[in-house]
Amino acid sequence: MEVEKKTADWYIKWIASCFIILAICFRSVQNFPEIDLVLSFIGCFMWTIVGLMWNDRALIVLNAVATFVLLTGLIKLFIGV
Repeated sequence: MEVEKKTADWYIKWIASCFIILAICFRSVQNFPEIDLVLSFIGCFMWTIVGLMWNDRALIVLNAVATFVLLTGLIKLFIGV
């Protein structure tokens, strides 16, 4: 039996999905908004990379916008701008 070799996009999409799932878990307890923002940002940024690798405009637009919005929230939270 031959083992299928995984490509970079396979690893990135699953790691990104894990980050987003963890972010949702933190969001549900409503005690750690900072962790939620950081994990969501990382997950969406990684999904943006996957969208670029796949040339999938829907993934690129959705996750690039989410990444920008989350980055804005992180800057406001940690820098206060």
